[in-house]
Parts: sequence; structure tokens; C-alpha cells
Amino acid sequence: MNLLYKSTRNAERTVTASEAVLKGLAEDGGLFVPVEIPKLDVSLDELKEMSYQETAYAVMKRFLTDYTEEELKSCISRAYDDKFDTEVIAPLVKVADTFHLELFHGQTIAFKDMALSILPHLLTTAAKKNHVEKEIVILTATSGDTGKAALAGFADVPGTRIIVFYPKGGVSRVQELQMVTQKGDNTAVVAIHGNFDNAQSGVKAMFEDKELERELSGAGFQFSSANSINIGRLVPQIVYYVYAYAKLLKYGEIEQGEEINVTVPTGNFGNILAGYYAKQMGVPIARLVCASNENKVLFDFFQTGTYDKNREFVLTSSPSMDILISSNLERLIYAIAGGDAKKNRELMENLKKNGVYEISLEMKEKLSDFYGGYATEEETARMIGETYKSTGYVMDPHTAVAAWVSRAYREKNGDDKKMLVVSTASPYKFSRSVMTALDAFGGKASGTDGGTALASSAGKAGEAVADGGVDEFSLVDALEKASGVEVPNAVKEIRGAKILHARECDAGRMEETVKEILGMK
Repeated sequence: MNLLYKSTRNAERTVTASEAVLKGLAEDGGLFVPVEIPKLDVSLDELKEMSYQETAYAVMKRFLTDYTEEELKSCISRAYDDKFDTEVIAPLVKVADTFHLELFHGQTIAFKDMALSILPHLLTTAAKKNHVEKEIVILTATSGDTGKAALAGFADVPGTRIIVFYPKGGVSRVQELQMVTQKGDNTAVVAIHGNFDNAQSGVKAMFEDKELERELSGAGFQFSSANSINIGRLVPQIVYYVYAYAKLLKYGEIEQGEEINVTVPTGNFGNILAGYYAKQMGVPIARLVCASNENKVLFDFFQTGTYDKNREFVLTSSPSMDILISSNLERLIYAIAGGDAKKNRELMENLKKNGVYEISLEMKEKLSDFYGGYATEEETARMIGETYKSTGYVMDPHTAVAAWVSRAYREKNGDDKKMLVVSTASPYKFSRSVMTALDAFGGKASGTDGGTALASSAGKAGEAVADGGVDEFSLVDALEKASGVEVPNAVKEIRGAKILHARECDAGRMEETVKEILGMK
């Protein structure tokens, strides 16, 4: 089978998988989707005995059909190696009555590593396959985690450059330090004066600018993307849903064919969409619970069928979800519109022009796989503290949003299916928020060593958060004492690291800044 891809805004023209990976975004501004979602061609009984790398090949070969077996296996082996701090790559941890799929054991301690460890290899392989001679410029907007993971993946990769835009003041201090201390002669990081949606819209506008494309080509460059709009980002994310289900089966936590529910902390919609694709491949997933923070544009959409970004933008303790334009939702809209590119294009144009669109009742009825919920800032902090108090387990704010929403979903719907919570970041990326939550709601965790440490360290951390006067790394040290979990290398290595990227720009000067970085001005 040779699986081809088409744009969500023009179903007429198809491209190969490697061409879709190379382009990132379709020429008409749409996102590439497979002409059909392939089924798994191995059984769950076979999958449960596979390693993460073997599972990755079993899934990805179904989507990336113009990559040879040798090429794909090479990409996988180079991606999922000892840069992950656990041999299993994506551990499953049981926390009370919920399973947490920990996706933060890569080199930047966030779930983006799962895809961005392999994307550079997929992209450079695609460039060779398609005889690309121009230098590939990876242009990316980040709400915190994609930026560092992409920078780490593409640093000093021959034939590529990478430029990352992030919202100044809109990411955690650890996230910012991870980016601005990034080494690599081909890397550039820019803080924009605006929010993530400004950064994302600016990047998308550059992809759609034909005049800019001609200028770049004349200078020997072509754009590609490391955001989850790139199908090369999305396909690797499907893997861990397949892997998690197979391991629950292997460990005897579920029976053959038993359905589970999955809760995903959601901003740009790529992570939960990968779960939806996994379900379509044949994984027995019942409900996909979409967990939002106080920027609850997705919750409102699932409730009403109206997507409306015209609202206050809230800065929260889960910044990677502080998003009002969820780009990957377009792929789902296209699917529930029955593959009607014209209908999808009209809705996306309404979003661009008016900031809002409304789907039909028929389309809304096709969203039954999904359930939307959200957590307030207090509920997020309470979940972190109370989970620690009862179990000794420490989670980051994004995971806490998902955990709170999953619990609320179960209580409201009386659904007792096994629940998988997708844990997207290490608590060390958000030590200030986590220590505040432990101080407010963690108490003294009975029966855990962490509880004793908490009594002496969390109080000091709480004061630090209140007055903003204590160094971020004092909070990191306090969190280590409270959790009993060693500080990851990703945090250790930025402690005292030299700032290498200090460039800033207004949101309206992003194109000009890119030209400056590429030496085109």
C-alpha cells in the first residue's frame, strides 16, 4: 500500500508522505492528512511483546509508506536511544486508580521529545529522497515545549537551520532558559512581544506568503515546520497510544479487547488527535477526554459546536496550553465534514476573518468520541497537592489539568473504564507552580519520605512564589527534596549556562527578523 496525503483545503492534489513531511504545511494553507487512516497489520497480542522501537516501526510504516524499511528503522533507532533516561522510553505509572503515561523522559523533559527526536531524521531522509538541494529552514512557534525539543533535535543537523519564536513572559523560566541557552550554529531563538497565538499566526502567514517563498528560494532556502501541523510530528505521536494500550494488556491491567478512556491536556490539539488516529487504527479507546485550562476554547467548542477565539487570553500555570487557535483541530473538522475540503476551507476562513466558526449539527454528532472538560487554576493546584498528599506522586500543571478533568469526567458520567492520563511534562519544568501547589494543598504526605521534606522546603518555596524573589533553582532544589526524584539532566545543564539567544521583536516584525537571521537583509 502506498499511502498518499492531501490538504484539508484542497482534496484534488496528493503528495507522498516524504513530500508532506518536507513541506510541513500545504501550499493552500491547509494541513496534510492521509487519504485514509490505515489499520494496524499486527495484533495487539503481538504488540504487547514489542519494545517501544518495534512498536514505532509497526505504526509508522503504515503511514510513511515511501520510506524504505531500512530508512524508517534507522530513523527510529537514532531517535529512541540513550538520550531518553529510561529504557522503556514511555513508562506507565499507576497513580491511585489512574494510569499515567509518562512522556517526559527525553532530553528536554516534555512530550514533544517523543516526536521531535525523530522528526529531524525523517526530514533529512525526505530531503534526500526528493533531491532537495536548498537549505531547509525549520520555522516554529512555541508555547513552551516544542521550541526546545525542536532546537535540540535540529541543532547542528547538516542542511538545516531552525528559528523558534516564543512569547516573551508566556513560558516558564525553565522553558525559557532551555531555549535561550541552546547551542548549535544553525539555531536561532526569538522572543516576540505578544502571545503564542501571535507567534503561531506569524509563522503560518510566512508559510502562506508566495512572495517570501520566491525570495527564500532565490537565496537558497525553503521553509519546513517542526510544529504539530507537520504530519512528521503527528505520526510518531500515534505510537505511544498503541504502545500504552499494549502494555496495559501485557501487565494484565486490561483484558483483550477491553476499551479504555484517555485524557489528554490539550492546547494545539495535536496530541489528542494522535489518540483519535490510534483509535481509528484499531486501538480499543472509548472516549478521548480533552482537558483544557482556563483558556477553554476547546471545552466551549465541544459543548456548543462553536469555535470562538474572541475572548480574553489567560496566562496560566500550564503555559503550553495557553492557546486560543488550536491548529490541529482543522484535521478533525475536515474529518467530520466528510472530507469536504470546500466546507473546511470556508470554516477556516471564517476563523481567520472573524475569529469564529460554527459547525453543523450533523458534524457535531460525529464528535461523540470526544468529551471536553477544563480545570481552573485553583483546581489544577489542588490536584497537584492532593495527589502528592495521598500518593506521594508529583505531577506538573499540564498533567494536573488532565488528572482533574479525568476525575470530574468519571464522577459526572459514572464511567468506570480504565483511565489513561497522558503526562506531558516533568514537574521540574514548572517548579514554581508545583511548589506553590504543594505548599497550599500538599500538607504532609503520610507514609512518604517526601512528606517530611515537604514540611521544611515547600513553605520556603511558597514564600518565594508569593514575592517572586527567590531564584528558580532554589525552587528546583526544594522540589527535589519534596519529591524524592532526582533533578533531571535537562534542568541541571541549564543551571548557570550562558545565554546565547537574546533577540526580541514585535509580532509584526517576525518576517523581517527571519530575513535578518538568514542574512537576506
